[in-house]
Amino acid sequence: MDKIDKIILASSSPRRQQFFKDFDLNFEVRLKEIEEIYPENLKAEEITNYLAELKAKAFEGEIAKNELLITSDTIVWLNGKALGKPKDYDDAFAILKSLSNATHEVITSVCFKNSTSIETIFDVTKVTFTTLSDDSIRYYLDNYKPFDKAGAYGIQEWIGLIGISKIEGSYTNVVGLPTEKVYTYLTSRLIK
Repeated sequence: MDKIDKIILASSSPRRQQFFKDFDLNFEVRLKEIEEIYPENLKAEEITNYLAELKAKAFEGEIAKNELLITSDTIVWLNGKALGKPKDYDDAFAILKSLSNATHEVITSVCFKNSTSIETIFDVTKVTFTTLSDDSIRYYLDNYKPFDKAGAYGIQEWIGLIGISKIEGSYTNVVGLPTEKVYTYLTSRLIK
């Protein structure tokens, strides 16, 4: 991939946007609505890789030679099944109930696209929840409304403080972006 001097983040996630601000790198946000549908035969990181690349391909022909487009997708993987963003309150409750007293994987893929090529990386973090009471789940849903988050939770929020007993891997990956991998990738390709 060529050296680049302009970063475009194609994500409406306030958490991902904040990570890029915290990198102290200049970037701009460009958004496109994408229907996040993937083939049923895909598993784990195949799903997030596919969706991150699908989001990047929506910008085909719009990326200048000196620009780098970054797209991303995160899922929660539990018992061979992908848990995305909840459809509604009841779905969020059911998702959190399924995560209670269990270990799941958070998988995030990040796609880097310039005018001539596309590369995708991914990261996997194992997260273990303690037993969550129905009252705790309801309190979290009522007060934090995590309906825009894969797996219906944000590790950085109240539920992470009271419910997560173990994490193996990147914390920021669970928030939505494996920052250490992304920063390493970017700094190896940026013109300072």
